[in-house]
Amino acid sequence: MTAMTTGSSSRADANRRRILDVALVELLRDPDASMDQIARAAGVVRRTVYGHFPSREALISTLVDGAVQALAEADAGARAGVGDPAEAVARSVLAIWEIADRYRLLVALAQRTVTVQGIRERLAPLRENKIQLLQRGLDEGVFSSPLPAPALAYVHEQMLFAVTEAVNDGLVTAQEAGRSATVTVLTAAGVPASTATELVAKVSGES
Repeated sequence: MTAMTTGSSSRADANRRRILDVALVELLRDPDASMDQIARAAGVVRRTVYGHFPSREALISTLVDGAVQALAEADAGARAGVGDPAEAVARSVLAIWEIADRYRLLVALAQRTVTVQGIRERLAPLRENKIQLLQRGLDEGVFSSPLPAPALAYVHEQMLFAVTEAVNDGLVTAQEAGRSATVTVLTAAGVPASTATELVAKVSGES
């Protein structure tokens, strides 16, 4: 590969990254932001944006992929080295919420352009990790549920989506939503509410 080709590729990669970064900001600010608005904000011509992303839906889909990757990394980092299943769930949900809160309007936007099934498919690896963690908790008696671990993982996932939508609709503040969602997820797994509240406070560094 020639130096000129390498330079062109580097510029193209930098342009793509910049477009994605700017698009995330613009779409969180204005969910109806057009490709023209995004191009102007990124300081490039509209043709450059379409050169990387053939449609607005393709751009949003790429942003969703990035969000899911960030969620998976946050989940893995939060659970690393944590032996207690309940604490692992608490740390995972709190870490995921910090990322999810950054992307919560994007999630609402994605539900208009990316099918719900498409979002579920993207979350499959993250869900599989949660299933294994929930199964371990059920086996050890830390969790108690009439649902098997795979079904309980779906319930947890939908609860987090629901809390995200509640924040978007102004029913709960983003500041309190993370801790509340974590307590709710733990109680849904059969952890007593008082125990869940104390654990979340401890993990959050509030006690």
